[in-house]
Amino acid sequence: MPHHLMNLRHMPDDEADEIRALFDDHEVRFYETPPSRWGISMGGFWVHDTEEAERARIILQEYQRQRMQSQREAYEAWRLQGEGGGISYMLRHKPMRTLAACLAIVVIAGFSLLPFIRIG
Repeated sequence: MPHHLMNLRHMPDDEADEIRALFDDHEVRFYETPPSRWGISMGGFWVHDTEEAERARIILQEYQRQRMQSQREAYEAWRLQGEGGGISYMLRHKPMRTLAACLAIVVIAGFSLLPFIRIG
């Protein structure tokens, strides 16, 4: 019976490549199904054997812990360089794009609420 190890939908390519290399390094006999273009199937990494699935999950847990730590450190370094910070960052670096997006949000919200406002 197949055991699903990890979903591939919305997974960055670098992470999927790292997991493939990790499984190869640990000689995990896995196979992969790609996610569908229309979002119907999620795709993922799979194994057939129950014992292999338990071993692979332990390897994945350690990998995910390390990846979370490294991604958190990279984000903090990026943020400390002034590269991130929400809407204030976007207003300073891409003011026209940010204002256009805000205007679009207001217009869409207005059209969505218009039928309810006229009822009163």
